[in-house]
This record gives sequence, C-alpha cells and structure tokens, in this order.
Amino acid sequence: MAKWLSSTDCIAFDIQDRVARLTLNNPARRNALSWDMLVELRAALLEADDLREVAVIVLEGAGKDFCAGYDMQAAYARYAKEDAARDAYRTGSASFDDDAWKLERFQELLRTAFTVHKPVIAKVHGNCLAGGTDLALYCDLVIAADDARIGFPATRAMGSPPNHMWFYNVGPQWAKRLLLSGDTLDGRDAARIGLVVASAPPERLEDEVMTLARRLATIDPDLLATQKRIVNLALELAGAGTLARLAAEMDSRAHLTRAKRDFDADTARHGFKEAARRRDAPFGDGVVKPSW
Repeated sequence: MAKWLSSTDCIAFDIQDRVARLTLNNPARRNALSWDMLVELRAALLEADDLREVAVIVLEGAGKDFCAGYDMQAAYARYAKEDAARDAYRTGSASFDDDAWKLERFQELLRTAFTVHKPVIAKVHGNCLAGGTDLALYCDLVIAADDARIGFPATRAMGSPPNHMWFYNVGPQWAKRLLLSGDTLDGRDAARIGLVVASAPPERLEDEVMTLARRLATIDPDLLATQKRIVNLALELAGAGTLARLAAEMDSRAHLTRAKRDFDADTARHGFKEAARRRDAPFGDGVVKPSW
C-alpha cells in the first residue's frame, strides 16, 4: 500500500482500498480551521485527486469532533500581526473590501473539495459547527453520527456563512430556520431534512462511511468524475458560485453590525469561549427538533 510521504502538521493522510483518508489532525483545538490547516488540506486533496491508486476521498476529524469551526484564536492573532504591516499589505479588517478579500481567499481553499474531480465523503462526528459546516457542505456526500451537532451558531452575533451551501442542500425555509436562529441539528435530524445524506449510530459511523466509499471505489474514477462534475455544473448553473461570492460580501457586511462589535468587545473582556457562552445562553440547548 502506497502512502503519501508529505504528511503535514495539520493533516493525516492514508490510503486503504483505493480510498484516501484525510484527517483534520488538531484535536486539541477541536480541528478548528486555521489558514495553515486549510492550505495543507488543499494540498492533500489535490494530491489525492492526482494519485491513480485513489478513487474516493474520505474527510474526517481526529479526536472528539469533525470540526468545531474557524480557529478564532489564530484569526485574532493573525489580524494583530497584519495590523503591524498595514502600510504594505491588506490587513483583512481595515475596510469592507479588505474583509471580503480575506474571506474570498479562505473560500478558495475551502472550495477544493468541491472542485477536485474525485468524490469526497465527509465523515462527521461530534461538533460540525460554523466553518466546519462550510467545509462539510463543500464535500459531495456527508454522513454523520446520529448524535453529531451540526449548525452555525455564529450567526447569532458574528456574521453569516461565507460559503453558503445551505440553500442548495435544504432549500430556503430550512436555511432560514437554521441561520436566523443559529440553532443546531443532531445528525439524525440533519439526515431527515437532507442536510446530510445519511446518519448512523456513532459506533457504526465508520462502517457506514467506508462501506459507501469502497462501493464507489469499485467504479472507474473517470466515470465517478463524470457524475460528480455534471451535478456540480448544475449547482453552478443554479448560481452556487455566484452565491458564494455574494456570501463572502454579506459576511463582510455582517461584520459591520452592532452585534459583531459587541461580540468583539465581549471577547476582548472575557475571552472567546466566555463570549460565545454568553452569546448562546439565551437559546438554551439551541437544538432544532423537527416535527414529523
């Protein structure tokens, strides 16, 4: 069995039975998405797409979570460092356009799972929040543990999804229901509304994902690419690319709101974890329970 020799600090890479397994590998930070992690993930996805022995890609997270969101600690540190070079480079926060530019750069990295030719299956367990959903919903198929927690609580105070594949997966009403409130769904209910393709008990998630991945891996990768790319072209014709560009600008707009200013002030006083707790406290458990 060949192995990718360029393993990185943030991504573990393995190949089994024509399936490349890419693992977000920073469990201490709950696999939060930093710039460095996304750069390494893009390289790993492109490598898997290039390798002839790979037919299917599985994306998962090490530890307790798939991905708890964007790495805000790294982001705030990065903004401070950029401010020191304000005269020479964009800071990502000096103006509306700088913010949109920064979000578009992140978007290019996140979108890699969508643009590679081979199908990508997201294996979601634990938390899949905010940026974690941006990443998962760019994958071709998402399979979640029944008890996974999926949503974008940051819409309560911090902004709007800067990639916005929600509409294309669940339609306008469920997209509004989840994003207006910032509430989350468990994996079982996410499957019921079509946000993920299937869910499984946590102890069976591995078998569920790998059974599908190996099933797909028996098919000629050129045929897999044909099916993936025609559906993705349909998404593009339905405006997915244009909406993503607009989503970055809408997130930049949301960053100018009073709610975001208040949240940043709360973060400066109490730290991000406590500010998020105070943001979410009025919503109780914040879990949507669809009526069927």
